[in-house]
Order: sequence, then structure tokens, then C-alpha cells
Amino acid sequence: MELVNEEIETVTKLPQFRLDAIGRPEVAAAEKEKIRVEKFSFWYGKTKALDSITSRVYEHRITAYIGPSGCGKSTFLRCLNRMNDLIPHTRWEGKIFLEEEEISRPKPDFTVLRRKVGMVFQKSNPFPKSIFENVAFGLRIAGESNMEKLSASVEESLKQAALWEEVKNKLERSALALSGGQQQRLCIARALAVHPEVLLLDEPCSQLDPISTAKIEELLLDLKSRYTIVLVTHNMQQAARVSDYTGFFLLGQLVEFDDTRKLFTNPSDKRTEDYITGRFG
Repeated sequence: MELVNEEIETVTKLPQFRLDAIGRPEVAAAEKEKIRVEKFSFWYGKTKALDSITSRVYEHRITAYIGPSGCGKSTFLRCLNRMNDLIPHTRWEGKIFLEEEEISRPKPDFTVLRRKVGMVFQKSNPFPKSIFENVAFGLRIAGESNMEKLSASVEESLKQAALWEEVKNKLERSALALSGGQQQRLCIARALAVHPEVLLLDEPCSQLDPISTAKIEELLLDLKSRYTIVLVTHNMQQAARVSDYTGFFLLGQLVEFDDTRKLFTNPSDKRTEDYITGRFG
């Protein structure tokens, strides 16, 4: 154990973790639950992808889920706004609540749910439209047609996504002409335009260069004062840099969930310890 403890101490001292910069709550007991997951299991056909997951997502915090490929973390993320319902032959047991509303019940109002719980995917997916129309898309679908209101919302969303200054003079140009990092921030702006309560991000930086990744991370730290953020990432350093809470998935199970600093410096489960010290994964 002495060697393992030394490895954990070494990992947490690496500059890129910047654990002292994590915006952790001062009093954990005062945290307000935004999402509550209770004994939730999920199947693709006969394959069980999630096994009795119980977890919490706290309001105005960044919650990260880490773990090796195929461990269930992205499946779990998509369950939080019922995106997995689009896949045939899936089923689930257990409950998921958005505050006091059970979103795991049969046939919720998907339009309302996905406005409340927005999602940004691993690969940026701007529409083949102008920058303006990409951001305005959700608002138009919701019935907004007043150009003055649309313009104000597009500007506000692009500013929140830290992209306004880069694109304000070329809003009519194709979004596909933007760089990869700009496209990902555009997708975040598109999600923010409909004023979600929760923002889900599935590996949002996996295809970005270090400079673009840093911009996204700075953006997330800024956004958490207005939104509740759930992040799935393979990058443990990223989880340590930006999250308040971290959960470790392995083989469809949530092995451990805790304050980010504690999970990285003093994990409760040997499997978590082995993963963060590089023994597997």
C-alpha cells in the first residue's frame, strides 16, 4: 500500500491536475440535488450495460464520470435525457429524477425533457447551415420567429459559449467553415440557446487540440454558475481540473462516487485506486 499511496500522491501533484483550483462546495451537506439516480440498470437487447447505478448530480456543479472504454459511462449519460430511447430493443429498471420529476417513467414529454437537459456529443455536429441558423435552430423549432428575439438569443448564447468575438462579423457564413474547437463551442451555444437546466457533455474534447481543449475547460468552469454540467471523459486530468464531483465506472457499475479531490487523493475502492494510478485502463 505504501507504493500505491506514493503513486497517488505523485499523480495528484502533477501540474495539469491543478487540484487546488477545483471549485468544490464549501459545505457538501448544503448541496442541492438536480438529478437523482436510484438503482438504475439498462440493457441493449440481452446485454446489460448498466448495473444498479445510484448517483447524484448537484445543481451548479460539474460532475465528471471517468472509466475505461466500454464501461457504461456514455450509456449512463444518454439515459439522463432519454437519448437511448432512439435505439431499438433497449430496456431499463430503476428510476431517474430531474429534481422531483421522474424522467425514467414511460413516455415522458421528450421535447420538454431535452430542452431542460441539453447534450453535446463527442464529435462536433454543426448543421450545414449558417452560424446564426445553427444557434437559432432550437428556438425556431420551439416556435420563435421574431428576428429581434432570435438575434438577441443567438448573441447571448454565443457569448456564453465564448465564441461571439470570433464570429460576430460572419454569422451568415457556413458553420462547417469553423475550426474543430469553434464547432464544438458552437454546438454548446446551440444547446444553451434553448435555456437548458442541465448540460450533458460526452467526451467534448476528445478530438480537439490542447489549446481548444483549454478553451472548452475554461468555458465549463464559467458556465457552471448558470447551469448544472455532467461530463463524461477518458481524461482523468480533465476531470481533476474542472469537476467538483467524480464517479468511476467499471464494467457497467459505478464503483465509486465522491468529491473529486477525495476520489483522486484517497479513493475508497481498490479498483478506483488501480485505475487512477495507471494499473489498468
